[in-house]
Order: sequence, then structure tokens, then C-alpha cells
Amino acid sequence: MTLRLFDTETRALRDFVPLAPGRASVYLCGATVQGDPHIGHVRSGVAFDVLRRWLLAHDYDVAFVRNVTDIDDKILNKAAEAGRPWWEWASTYERSFSWAYDQLGVLPPSVEPRATGHITQMVEMMQRLIDNGHAYAAGGDVYFDVLSYPQYGSLSGHKLDDVHQGESVAEGKRDPRDFTLWKAAKPGEPSWPTPWGRGRPGWHLECSAMAEFYLGEAFDIHCGGMDLVFPHHENEIAQAKCAGDGFAQYWMHNGWVTMSGEKMSKSLGNVLSIPNVLKKVRPQELRYYLGSAHYRSMLEYSDTALEEGAAAFRRIESFVVRTGERAGTVVLGEWTEAFARALDDDLAVPAALAEVHGLVREGNTALDAGRLDDARDIASQVRAMMSILGVDPLDRHWAQDSADASAGHNALDVLVRAELDRRQQARAEKNWAVADEVRDRLVQAGITVTDTPNGPEWALEAGQ
Repeated sequence: MTLRLFDTETRALRDFVPLAPGRASVYLCGATVQGDPHIGHVRSGVAFDVLRRWLLAHDYDVAFVRNVTDIDDKILNKAAEAGRPWWEWASTYERSFSWAYDQLGVLPPSVEPRATGHITQMVEMMQRLIDNGHAYAAGGDVYFDVLSYPQYGSLSGHKLDDVHQGESVAEGKRDPRDFTLWKAAKPGEPSWPTPWGRGRPGWHLECSAMAEFYLGEAFDIHCGGMDLVFPHHENEIAQAKCAGDGFAQYWMHNGWVTMSGEKMSKSLGNVLSIPNVLKKVRPQELRYYLGSAHYRSMLEYSDTALEEGAAAFRRIESFVVRTGERAGTVVLGEWTEAFARALDDDLAVPAALAEVHGLVREGNTALDAGRLDDARDIASQVRAMMSILGVDPLDRHWAQDSADASAGHNALDVLVRAELDRRQQARAEKNWAVADEVRDRLVQAGITVTDTPNGPEWALEAGQ
């Protein structure tokens, strides 16, 4: 089955046909590094990491660019309020985002360019736009002439009469719908020289310039959150096309993380910063939760939903680990056809996970029946599929966590085994009261006991 992706611009599922056979070029709008990331910020990183992994599984050579916006009104304002240099503020929170991506097992991008490192490319693009009659300078600012591009609104569906850029009023604008490419220097703010005076880049310009520089005049896929469709991505298209670029062939947008139906904002997200959430669940459990919904759907956050996602991951993990303990090493196998069909259908992760959980149930049945070879084969398939989703329980990325968990498990195993031996002795002596007492105490501690032909086995209940 051919990989099909939902293209925001055409509002349709389209077969993925790359510009260059065997190669896939992807640009993802990354972080504006103004503060610590919350789970809403990193959802796009997780969602499009699955895209990247699936493209790699299709044997594409993937060029994956994820930018950093390190100059912005919010960054300047917050740094000033804190009495810190803007560049230090941006660097501090760039590291916070990098740490969060790494914690969640997001593959590092092919390149992670900063806006401030590409001023030359932005100046060159503005000059082309001015020369082509699509931009104009006024009082040290440079603006894009929206009316000069008849296709404006093709991505978002906005009509020109309804366009509001969300920018402050400026005297130099010919039309309030025009958007800023370059901002004239203000006292105390960082600035760079241009033919139109010193200043700093507008938000939209930076991504068009960096995408062109790293991926060429035309590339395959542009990704980002759905909140970026307008005005950011709409403006990217306008300025890139008017500068002479073919730009992105497919547009993919992920849904928000919401709380009580509201998009997670900075004010709502502070308590759900990545460090805070990782006090509740392990990194792989958080990644599983964030990636478990379809990337285009809204993900409604609650502590209960987070714990349910973590418990679902632990059921998969428990099967793989138990199989390794009883049947020997579980290697990476091959994913199933049903799994591949799901991901080829616009990265339908919920359907892919349904296949995984179905196999886990089959594998547990095989394991409990002593069919160890069957269990090991199924576990190998499960590992392969979970690897594509970025949450293979035995991935070395989680090794430290696994080592800590293994040490804790081994210590608990010594204590539980002593109780199980006491229970077995009581049963042999037909002392049912003591046997029941041991079983009930273990159940109260969240430990289930299963009697098998090879003796009793124990497991922690989900959530323990």
C-alpha cells in the first residue's frame, strides 16, 4: 500500500510521491524558545518523529529540518523582565527544548538552524520580493504586499476581507492586511544591517529562508501545529512563492493538546511542563500517551488519561520483558501488514496500536500456555512496531530507566518470592487460611499471582 498523507492545502488524502525518488525532505516548525516546554509544545515533535521513522522504514533517505526561533518579541520581553541578555535567555530555553525532545526519544533533526544564523538568506529573499513587486520598504520596516499574491488564503481558506495579521498598527503599511518581513531597529534591541536600515527579522520570513537554504527551492513536506496554519504558514507560502520558490508539496498539521476543551497555553501549561509531568510517568510512558491519538486530532489532557496511557504502555512492556525472561532474547522482528496499512493511511496510530495490543493479548496467552517460541515471535513483532512509534520497550534509549526498574523489580522479586514460597508450603500442608492470607496481602499490595504448570508467577497490576 502506498503511503497516503492528508494535505492541509488540498484538504485531501494524497499519495506521497517525493520530488526525488528515494529521498524525502521535511521541514518542521520548531520552538520559539521563550520558556520551558510543556506537553503541548512537544506533541508536534513526537507526531512527526513517527512520520520520519515511517519514512525511514520505507527506505527513504530523510532530510529533516527543525528550526529554532531565537529572536522574537516574546523572547525579548521576557528576557528584559528578568534582567537577562536576550541571547542567554534564548539559549537557556533552547537547551530545555532539546532536553525534552531527547527525554521523549525524538530523533535529533538532520540540522536545527537558528533564525539569527540566517539573516543573510532573509535579506536576499526580501530583495527578491521587492524586485518582484511583492514587498516594499517603509521607515526601516519591510512589508509583504498581500494583494500582490492572488492565491493568498489557499492554505487556511481565509478570505482577504477577513484577514487580520495580529500585528500592531504601523504607519508605513499600505494595507492593514500586509505583514511584516523586517522590523526596524528599536533602542536597546538586537539588530542587523540591511539595505533598508538596521533591524531584525519578522517571524514568518525566517522559516521560508531557512527551508529554502537547507532543502532547496522546493521540498516535500512542511509540518507544524494547526495553530500555525494562519497566519504563519499562509505567509510562508506567499513570500516563498512570490520569491520564486515551489516550496512545500505537502502540508501536515498536528492537533492541539487541550485542557477542558481549551488549547494549552503558556498560562495553562506551566504545571504541565515536561519536568513536572515526568514526575508522574516515565519518559516512554509520556511519549506513548502523546503519540497514541491520531496526529490530526485534539488530545484532551487529564491526569486520568495520562495514567491510562502509561498503563497501556506498561502492558506492552510487561509482555515483552516477561517473554525475554522466559523465552530468551527478543530481537527486533517485522511489523504486520495490518500495522503497515494503518500507518500508510495518514499515520493512523490508533489503528496501529490496536494491532499491537491484539498481538500482546495473543502473546500473553501463548506465554501462559508455555508456547515460548510463539510468544517470542510475537514479542519480536511487537518490538518492531513499537520501534516505529518510538517506544520500543527494549530500546537502549530507555536503558537507564530500564536498569533502575530492573533493579527495583529484582529487589521486589526477592520479597514476593519469599511470600510465594510460604504460600506454596501452606498449600502443601493444606493450611488454606495461611495460603489465602498470603494471596490477599499480595493483592492488597497490587500484586497479582498466576498459578502455572511451572509454578506461581507474579506481576504488578497496571498503575502500580
